[in-house]
Amino acid sequence: MGGPAVEKAELSVGELAARSGVAVSALHFYERQGLITSRRTSGNQRRYRRDMLRRVALIRIAQRVGIPLADVAKVLSLLPEGRTPSRQDWQRIAAAWRDELDQRIRHLQQLRDDFDDCVGCGCLSIDRCALANPGDRLGRQGPGPRRLLDGSTSPPRVTCGGEEAERESPRPGPSRSSSSRRRGTRADRYP
Repeated sequence: MGGPAVEKAELSVGELAARSGVAVSALHFYERQGLITSRRTSGNQRRYRRDMLRRVALIRIAQRVGIPLADVAKVLSLLPEGRTPSRQDWQRIAAAWRDELDQRIRHLQQLRDDFDDCVGCGCLSIDRCALANPGDRLGRQGPGPRRLLDGSTSPPRVTCGGEEAERESPRPGPSRSSSSRRRGTRADRYP
């Protein structure tokens, strides 16, 4: 019968790849980019401290949500060198990224909830574009999908004379999911 597993302080590149689920070639790339570090044995083999698993996990998760490796490198540079990062070190990293991650979450939720509606891109192909972006008025604000880029979920208000009125501030409160909007009408989203 085997006793308790002994945790190795260092992992070979193959062990790091197996445990992290990342290809050896990707680990070598991360190392060339300065995202992870290793030491070399007398036989010139790489050995990674076990805490590199957490760095690789952060890299994978960040890549999955579209965070560029350059941004990952900046945040990883805040970690101490030569020792295993503590929970406080990781909390500092989380705090540094919190605002950016919250903003990404808001943008993803807005994309999920609003992309099946007029986004203010100028195509005027969705039936609601005539209400939300009559005559492509949003194009005056700049290029691209203005209703998604400027963070607004409400279209410009148009008066009877055709002039654009001031946009009301978004109402605080939870966002409704796209499925709940589909069950009812979207009339409450348009003036």
